Amino acid sequence: MIPSGWGYRQRGSAMMGRREERQGQFLYEFDLDEVVPPDHLVRKIDAVLDLGWVHKELAAYYSHTGRPSIDPVLMIRMLIVGYVFAVRSERRICAEVQVNLAYRWYCRLSVEDKVPDHSVFSRARHERFRESDALRRVFERVVGLCIASGLVGGEAFSIDASLIKADVDKKKRAPGDQPIDWPMPEEASHAVREYLAALGAARRDEDNGGGDGSGSSNSGGGKPPKEISLTDPQAAWVARKGVDPFFAYDANYLIDNKFGIILDADGTRANRSDEMAIAETMVDRVERRFDLRPKRLAGDTAYGAAKLLKWLWDRGITPHVPVWDKSARSDGKFSRADFVFDKQRNVYICPAGAELTHSGVLDQGRILPYRASTNDCSICKLKPRCTTPSPARSRATSTRMCASRCVPSPTPKPSSCPAASARK
Repeated sequence: MIPSGWGYRQRGSAMMGRREERQGQFLYEFDLDEVVPPDHLVRKIDAVLDLGWVHKELAAYYSHTGRPSIDPVLMIRMLIVGYVFAVRSERRICAEVQVNLAYRWYCRLSVEDKVPDHSVFSRARHERFRESDALRRVFERVVGLCIASGLVGGEAFSIDASLIKADVDKKKRAPGDQPIDWPMPEEASHAVREYLAALGAARRDEDNGGGDGSGSSNSGGGKPPKEISLTDPQAAWVARKGVDPFFAYDANYLIDNKFGIILDADGTRANRSDEMAIAETMVDRVERRFDLRPKRLAGDTAYGAAKLLKWLWDRGITPHVPVWDKSARSDGKFSRADFVFDKQRNVYICPAGAELTHSGVLDQGRILPYRASTNDCSICKLKPRCTTPSPARSRATSTRMCASRCVPSPTPKPSSCPAASARK
């Protein structure tokens, strides 16, 4: 037997309600500050990051007449919202700020204020923000706050790069070793105009005997890129095993190891030579801007070239990086391991027992070659295994021919420099 009133208690005692559609209010009182929770992340960011300096520092990049522009502080605040909350496009940032009250609060927008169009950001990034370096100044002020708060150790850094896929159609590409019929500058996109301007600057440097000779931008000497995007020519063609090829850039980061604070960041084309070049730039920039020079720098194999390792060692920075070791030979010639280094006498002993010494002059500015004497080489029965005929060596003396591997010495400190075992 079911107890009396059981069904009534289970279903509750309230009848179904319906919202009455009445005439709307003419006046509303709404305080945006009251609806943003006290522990919301935007409040914490707003409490520590002051952007009051932006108007003064960007004043020189705006006209004194004409229609007022979108407030640059508003654009920077919206970009910060996009970065912190992983909103990956400017169009999406505008949509999120339109409907999210917390984002509106941080951007100093009321519920009635209009959100800027996404196209404003593109113009600002390519014009005033780039000319004034405003976004880097915001970034460095955040780093300065982290240093002042004791979040940066300054003794051990790490460096790495992440591939960022370019927003291009990879079908619209052309071989890099063939001429490309680019449109006229006035008809080309912004990315193409920048690329053509970089090509022109590189050619002028070559004509004037300038440039760094690295060829990393593929705008001058060096090996041409395999593929070039017709819509974004500065993006690099990335082809890796097990992955469909695509165009990409590198996001490079220099990180303090104490709490993982990013001290510097920069974007480059996705290739190793650019990664190594920007590593030097970021280390120098952090020292110049914040007076921080690490004692140790960690990185993966991409940073294991001898040139970068020696650059670090010369500045008193110990590299913790896997070295590019290409010394082993599979063609029957002697490899570097076949030459034994005598630390006490600072000489190498070749497989035939001859001593290899150095003149103290760096080869190509970074390698200290050890070579045997002419007499030892001329009578050496193992010479065929030690040299490989080439036009360059045929013009060299026999002193330079023997032990042509130019075994690098452990400079500048014998047997202690990590760059000693690195040679391309």
